[in-house]
Amino acid sequence: MATPSTAVNPSTLLPLELIDKCIGSKLWIVMKGNKELVGTLLGFDDYVNIVLEDVIEYETTTEGKRITRLDQILLNGTHIAMLIPGGEGPEQENLKISKKNTTSPNETD
Repeated sequence: MATPSTAVNPSTLLPLELIDKCIGSKLWIVMKGNKELVGTLLGFDDYVNIVLEDVIEYETTTEGKRITRLDQILLNGTHIAMLIPGGEGPEQENLKISKKNTTSPNETD
């Protein structure tokens, strides 16, 4: 096990160790179904039940997209499909993709 002062290669971390390193950081969570959430990770357990604060919930409904802001939320780990450490959420990701698609072939990054 690495000490806190030692750099750790993320590929050698176990999944729960990686989540533990994300406490206090932004986390983009894709749920099973039509919801995605972005918030600051406060804690989790062995079942990956997660507590987030300063949450933005993105939901796709038949009427369109709905965005809800929440102070805090507890997520059931069995409903989580994917965790993206440092993720900014679906809206920011779409903006990045749009910017890439609008650059001309002669432009450089």
